[in-house]
Amino acid sequence: MDAAVVLPAEVLLFDMDGTIVDSTESVVGAWTRFADRHGMDAGAILAVAHGRPTVEVIAMFAPAGMDVAAEAARIESEEVDRTVGIAEVPGAAKLLESLDPGRWAVVTSATRELTVKRLAVAGLPQPRVLVSANEVTEGKPSPQGYRMAAEALGFDPASAVAFEDAEAGLLAARASGASTVVVGGHAGDAAAGLPRAADLRSVGVRASGSRYDVLVG
Repeated sequence: MDAAVVLPAEVLLFDMDGTIVDSTESVVGAWTRFADRHGMDAGAILAVAHGRPTVEVIAMFAPAGMDVAAEAARIESEEVDRTVGIAEVPGAAKLLESLDPGRWAVVTSATRELTVKRLAVAGLPQPRVLVSANEVTEGKPSPQGYRMAAEALGFDPASAVAFEDAEAGLLAARASGASTVVVGGHAGDAAAGLPRAADLRSVGVRASGSRYDVLVG
């Protein structure tokens, strides 16, 4: 890591899907089944769904008369029950286990139930602070979740480093004031100019007094 970017941080904030948990198979399957049930274009839905709360995505495509809450509940139930393909993003377990449990959080557009299930299936530790779709009134790209998580840990969001993999999440993290790292290959506008890690094996953390230095690259 001689050429790594070094970011100072009091706390680390992680998105879940695509950042610390690989849930691609489950997510694609759920949205494809939803599209097939209603004669919709699954590709169009998947193009905008990543990183956003399920209910908000459904509302974007719902025809008149669709029960959005009922559809969201069905997708949620399917995703909780279907765990095939759920795994850690490489390096996630090692990184999270190296951190003080009081200095990191998960900020996700998934529900609390689904988050807890996926973290367990992937073999990752449960965070002391979890801000899920259940806790926010505005989903990503709103920065509300990231601000709530940093404050719940006792710090200003500007002292955090956030890890994200999707456009909506990157917009949310950046707007919160956190230093933001792109995990994976997303190349949207919100990723421009940000440090990037192929996966979490490319991220290291070292104690620096009362804070961390986060090494990326």
